[in-house]
Amino acid sequence: MAATTATTTAVAVIRDWRGWPTVTRALWRRSLRFRTLTITLLLTSTAILITCVTMALIIQNDLFESRKKEALEDAARSVNQAQTTLDATALGDDPAALRELWESVQEDLGRNSTADGLAGFRINVDEEAVSLSGFTAGLSANNISPALRTRVVKFDDWQSWQSASLDVDGRAVPGIIVGQQLQVPEAGPFEVYFAYDLANADNTLTFVQRTLWIAGIGLVAIVAAISFVVLRTVSTPIVEAAETSARLASGDLGVRIDVHGEDEIATLGRSFNAMADSIESQIKELGELSLVQQRFVSDVSHELRTPLTTIRLAADMLNDQREEFDPTTARTTELLHTQVQRFETLLSDLLEISRYDAGSVQLELEATSLAHLAEDIIEQMQPLADGRGSELRLVAPGGYSPVEMDPRRVRRVLRNLIGNAIEHGEGRPIVVTVDSNQHAVAAGVRDFGLGMDPADAERVFDRFWRADPSRQRTIGGTGLGLSIALGDATLHGGTLGVWSQLGVGTNFVLTLPRRGDAADGPSPIPLEPQEPMSEIGDATQPIQLADLPADLFDRGSIE
Repeated sequence: MAATTATTTAVAVIRDWRGWPTVTRALWRRSLRFRTLTITLLLTSTAILITCVTMALIIQNDLFESRKKEALEDAARSVNQAQTTLDATALGDDPAALRELWESVQEDLGRNSTADGLAGFRINVDEEAVSLSGFTAGLSANNISPALRTRVVKFDDWQSWQSASLDVDGRAVPGIIVGQQLQVPEAGPFEVYFAYDLANADNTLTFVQRTLWIAGIGLVAIVAAISFVVLRTVSTPIVEAAETSARLASGDLGVRIDVHGEDEIATLGRSFNAMADSIESQIKELGELSLVQQRFVSDVSHELRTPLTTIRLAADMLNDQREEFDPTTARTTELLHTQVQRFETLLSDLLEISRYDAGSVQLELEATSLAHLAEDIIEQMQPLADGRGSELRLVAPGGYSPVEMDPRRVRRVLRNLIGNAIEHGEGRPIVVTVDSNQHAVAAGVRDFGLGMDPADAERVFDRFWRADPSRQRTIGGTGLGLSIALGDATLHGGTLGVWSQLGVGTNFVLTLPRRGDAADGPSPIPLEPQEPMSEIGDATQPIQLADLPADLFDRGSIE
């Protein structure tokens, strides 16, 4: 089944040629074997191409030079023999005998040379000389260039030649024409030309070039095969090491590399396995230590609950009767009551953290409107905000449709975010925004207080961390609230982000997915605020749900 799927995928990729560049770029980035093989083939092909072209040019030049040399020697020998015959024959003043001798010389020229064509033309230098006609035998005057004839006429003791295209049996073939002068007694000099067919040399050159190309392609294929085998031998252990390290990083601590041989790859494998053994041992030790710490925190928290409950009851009783005490005792009773409450909150947070660390937290999902939750929390936190001089404002263009969530945990997150905004808002307005899209619902809490620098904002979710340790807290808190809030958001498959700037304020955004285990797509509320404080105005006044249409939640238009 897997092989069929892979084959189908490969065929689809081959058919969709427009996706080849993307696939090639992906292979180039991700595959060392593909990258190395490609570079090897490119360099090898370039080297073989240069070698084949160079050899073809050298062979072509050698063949031509060799054939040209043979043609020149053959033409010179024929002309010399004809000149010897002419010079050795005593004719006297008999024109008829000269013409008969000239015809005989023409036959000797054709018989003594291997030329495929002959031609002779008289050079008119003396009008009183015996008139002899020229001749052609398979070579037309049209094939001879004026430049060649000029050179032959000008230099009586030189051979001249030219490359030409000859007509042999109705087809054009490459050839060479050699010309020089022949001195005829009583008649004057003649231009004599020999045409030599180079078709055999051209066929030989074509065969050699074809052989070189076939050999070059074969060499590239052989190099590709050898490179593939070598790369496979070298890269397979590397790929196995990469896959093993990925599995080790994903948590499979028992995975190891199969080691064979004693070479460098085997040494690398043994070193990797030794490192994996060490990591597994240390992780197990750390896990056991963490489990002991979690169990210790959980046990201590549980054990402290009973005496703490007794202390809290006693503190509540004393606090209820503090008006009967003297001022010093009454103040002491009030401080005791406050710190016992804080201690109880700290124990609850520690228990919650220990549950997160142990992975034993379970969500109790209900279809809940995030906008309704935000309105309830704002109503609960209003007295606290009034005491700090801050105004709570709600902007809720969406988020009314019910979404599966744990309302208790989401309430705790919103309560923590709004409480922090009141604490650090410097008495300025606090804007709570609720919105949604097709992917998620989100709630943002924006204050316009002192803000934080980027380094502090990165650590704001750390346990027991405070941006300004010297600053006195007036609302209380354990230093674990934001860490627990982040855990609640993650447990829902959502996110909790923070944006802050010194002198501008802070914005927290809680995003929860509508469905599934993780939010898919952008958050309905941007993390970085889009409007300054001066533009908030009356647009952020709380929206009264009583004024909304009765069928609002059925239409889903607000979403």
